[in-house]
Amino acid sequence: MSEVKENYLYSEEHEWVKITEEGTLLVGISDFAQHQLGDIVFVELPEQGAALELGASVGTIESVKTVSDLYAPVSGTVIKVNESLQDSPELVNSSPYEEGWMFEIQIDGDVNDAVSKLLSAEAYSRLVEEA
Repeated sequence: MSEVKENYLYSEEHEWVKITEEGTLLVGISDFAQHQLGDIVFVELPEQGAALELGASVGTIESVKTVSDLYAPVSGTVIKVNESLQDSPELVNSSPYEEGWMFEIQIDGDVNDAVSKLLSAEAYSRLVEEA
């Protein structure tokens, strides 16, 4: 069974969001998603400074099985990308919630409003159980 972390929020496309102490949002893909993809061999991330729109494709995740789009779970500006994934994309498999994070977003406006449509850990657990 896939790990679903408490205190994280989730999109229906299997991205996770964690609100940082600074009020920015870290984004990655869920343990469920990395299991579905298999061994990840390449990650294409949005560029630092890129303006992201909710639901837009912002990159790709390539595994030995398939290529999957990475979607923006919220709108905002990319302030940081996880450079470690360029040389070690397998971090997404081994540590999807910690070392395998993908990018950090600064929200224009209220963070709580931006994440209000995302799923709680409990709701996301129900979603992946039905998959």
